[in-house]
Amino acid sequence: MRILISFATVLVALMTTVPAAAADPGFKVVVNASNPTTSISKEQLSRCFMKQTNTWINGATVTPVDLSANSPVRAEFSIAIHERDVNAVKSYWQRQIFSGRGVPPPEKASSEEVLAFVRANPGAVGYVSSDTPIGAGVKIVEITVQ
Repeated sequence: MRILISFATVLVALMTTVPAAAADPGFKVVVNASNPTTSISKEQLSRCFMKQTNTWINGATVTPVDLSANSPVRAEFSIAIHERDVNAVKSYWQRQIFSGRGVPPPEKASSEEVLAFVRANPGAVGYVSSDTPIGAGVKIVEITVQ
């Protein structure tokens, strides 16, 4: 009985720590400050980056921007949002290019370059390292789970 109670205590402790770790994914999603969007579901965000969603609620064209393929932040974003690794996402884009159905989002070398791109493009959406200062002209969008 004592082992069962100890096991239950450990299980409860683990269950309460997992959401906290999942709540801080190591990146934050950003849009241009003029975009009225304040939150987006993980599925909607993935559709934006896969260019399956073309417009925001205000009618602006969705313009995603990625970090470079070797970025650890991009690796984390790909798993968390697309539920596949960077190579699988790149493979998707190779098929899209080959079939003439689309091209991938532009890639930027740093979080600062992503912020500059988002700041300069009203419909832009990007992601940056969670420790990157945001500054004016850009705002953070909350990712919701549906």
